[in-house]
Amino acid sequence: MKHFTKFESKSIADNLIEKALFYKANPRVDKALGEGKRIGCIFLNPSLRTRASTQIAAINLGMEPIVMNMDKESWALEMHEGAIMNKGTVEHVKDAAAVLGSYFDILAIRAFPSLTNKNEDLADFTFNQFVKYSGVPVISLESAIRHPLQSLADMVTIQENWNEKRKPKVVLTWAPHIKAIPHAVANSFAEWSIGCDHELTITHPEGYDLDPSFTIGAKIELDQEKALEGADFVYVKNWSAFNDYGKIVSTDDSWMLTEKHFEKAPNGKVMHCLPVRRNVELSDEILDGDRSLVQEQAKNRIYAAQAVISQILG
Repeated sequence: MKHFTKFESKSIADNLIEKALFYKANPRVDKALGEGKRIGCIFLNPSLRTRASTQIAAINLGMEPIVMNMDKESWALEMHEGAIMNKGTVEHVKDAAAVLGSYFDILAIRAFPSLTNKNEDLADFTFNQFVKYSGVPVISLESAIRHPLQSLADMVTIQENWNEKRKPKVVLTWAPHIKAIPHAVANSFAEWSIGCDHELTITHPEGYDLDPSFTIGAKIELDQEKALEGADFVYVKNWSAFNDYGKIVSTDDSWMLTEKHFEKAPNGKVMHCLPVRRNVELSDEILDGDRSLVQEQAKNRIYAAQAVISQILG
């Protein structure tokens, strides 16, 4: 595995899940694996869990992590080929990425979408400029369209909490929010859940269809109450419109989960990637109750990252 940017195959996913669970039980067992190596964590956007968990994962493997907040602490980057750089940008990404590739053994990149230029976002333009020019393995810390480290941690969490022989019924439900939110987490969760052979239902108000390339194999149900019936795991996430790109087309408060939503899913567990706007996306009673796997997911971010870094170091 040279790069980690998306779901590749069930066999790779299964291997990474098992490796993450192994590292959860034995965090420092491979502390010599990364000795003398460096990982550059390059953030073009804010982060809490992704930043901290990736650093801890690297340290557990004996690597030296160096974090750069390039949105605040670096030169303004030009991303487009052939640009005449006589305006606000100071350094071209092909130069910056090549330098970073010479400094680090692995680069980990976080680059959100614009939510305005649909074609560039769907091409993962900014993220892929670093892949193109760095010359070293690249790990996605969330791109315009995917967040695979989060989804790997989610798959680890589901496996830890599932011991039935049947497939788990997993529901991805849209939730209200006060601003337009990217599609990366929802896309990636759908991609990984389908790829890991879960029974996935996606529910959302009209106008919030996801990119269909990520939802092939899922059941789409616009009635949230019906979608939640018999759910084993309910993944809560807001996202903006895909067809009317980046727009908020509904703010229906009734989509925020409360205990009442689980009358027909009494054993359902609730997941969210964090950060979460309490009592907007999810109610306090759910987040602080026995259904919540949210903190467990967050902890598993360390071991998901550790599994991926270990696999790349190989």
